[in-house]
Amino acid sequence: MKYFSTRGDPEELTFEETVIRGLAPDGGLYIPNEIPSLPSNWEEAWADYSFQELSFAVLSLYIPADEIPSDALKELINKSYSTFRDSQVTPLHQISNKLHILELFHGPTFAFKDVALQFLGNLFEFFLLRRNSEVKRGISAEKERITVLGATSGDTGSAAIYGLRSKANLSIIILHPYGRVSPIQEAQMTTVTDANVHNLAVHGTFDDCQDIVKTCFGDKTFNSKWKLGAINSINWARILAQIVYYFSAYFQAKRAGLLEGGKRIQFVVPTGNFGDVLAGYFAKRMGLPMAKLGIATNANDILARFWNSGKYEKGEHGVLETCSPAMDILISSNFERLLWYLASEQEGGSKNRDGACGTIRHWMSQMKADGKVPMPAEVLKLARQDFVAERVSDEETLETIQRYFKANSYIADPHTAVGLHAADKLPEATDDTIVQIVLSTAHPAKFSEAVTKALQTESSFNFEEQVLPPEFKGLLNLPRRVIEVERPEAEQVKRVIEQVMAADAKNLGTEAL
Repeated sequence: MKYFSTRGDPEELTFEETVIRGLAPDGGLYIPNEIPSLPSNWEEAWADYSFQELSFAVLSLYIPADEIPSDALKELINKSYSTFRDSQVTPLHQISNKLHILELFHGPTFAFKDVALQFLGNLFEFFLLRRNSEVKRGISAEKERITVLGATSGDTGSAAIYGLRSKANLSIIILHPYGRVSPIQEAQMTTVTDANVHNLAVHGTFDDCQDIVKTCFGDKTFNSKWKLGAINSINWARILAQIVYYFSAYFQAKRAGLLEGGKRIQFVVPTGNFGDVLAGYFAKRMGLPMAKLGIATNANDILARFWNSGKYEKGEHGVLETCSPAMDILISSNFERLLWYLASEQEGGSKNRDGACGTIRHWMSQMKADGKVPMPAEVLKLARQDFVAERVSDEETLETIQRYFKANSYIADPHTAVGLHAADKLPEATDDTIVQIVLSTAHPAKFSEAVTKALQTESSFNFEEQVLPPEFKGLLNLPRRVIEVERPEAEQVKRVIEQVMAADAKNLGTEAL
């Protein structure tokens, strides 16, 4: 299995190289040169697997054993998910016979991104320790250290920091939009004082932060000097790890008897950057039975507008601040990966890789220059074969939190509420042959303002008693370490990174790279 760039960079990479590099030199995203099919007996063989065993089964299809031996991969997986509070890692919670919630927030930072980032953090460390052991044995000449650089709209940052804090041979730098993440999210990031962790609060939007990160990766001199590594979902390992919980949900549903009589699952996914739902698309392409994937967006609805109108454009309003801030994103980076597959089918199949890559280069260039891409009707038709989409307003989000609390005593965070409301609006909501599973992306305590606002009139609601985990108590009062960046400018951020890395070289006792 090799990996290549959606924009046609001629170099094919191993899995290790793909993880370490993160973003292709041409700005493209790495995808596998083929999507593997499931073993013929997968349903029977995997039926009683634990989450860890499912992870090994799925990941082994993408990671050759000569890159990570089976025993080492199992050890990485077990280490990654030993930090989760639920033995099932991503348990399925029943709301009704029709509707279930896949809770993805049982990791150390109470967000779905822990599933991928606990694994990615261990992968980075594994590869670097192995590479540096080769230095000791004289196989390689220079010890390696990488600078993991990422942008966050809230949850990626804390999950990445918790996954990489104090890891050997790496530093982590996270950019977040100043004042545009929840207080708990900000505290989770900035109260981590491990020497290799650095937070930059940028006066701007998440899209500004994401653009700056991409600019840093695209600067070959800067990238080479600091050996940048990616933790955003532009890193293929993020998507790969998330594929697993679609299989876990399927088997949990099957064991519970939910799929008897030929019923199928529709996964409904609240998403901003398109990574979480893209993992479901890969699961579907591999052969996991499911109905159309449901995309749930907030008012920042570039994805919903594409599926409902065929227009892929930023829109004129810019990024809107909503009560579901992790989805306040103007352009969804991972959408490029799906567009490659759509372009490939339009170009006559995966054999015409060059044609699909050329189309993606053209489309991404248009998007950068004009803020929109006229999409061919055939592309929209292909996209609608696997997805449906709905937009959910703040008012609908808050009403949904209240409705599910009243009817089911279930407290949803605002992003999960976006998914729940979208599920109600999708055509499959009235189809008796469909079981809907909404992906719950965060614990409600991470978004106390929205949850409290939605439930302020409910006399039976008590945030501290019903929502706040012990881990969050006192978190807002801990000392913080964060660097404020006054303008969302790549050159200014690069200067800050230079200063941070010089300090790291001194504090961590390493030579400046």
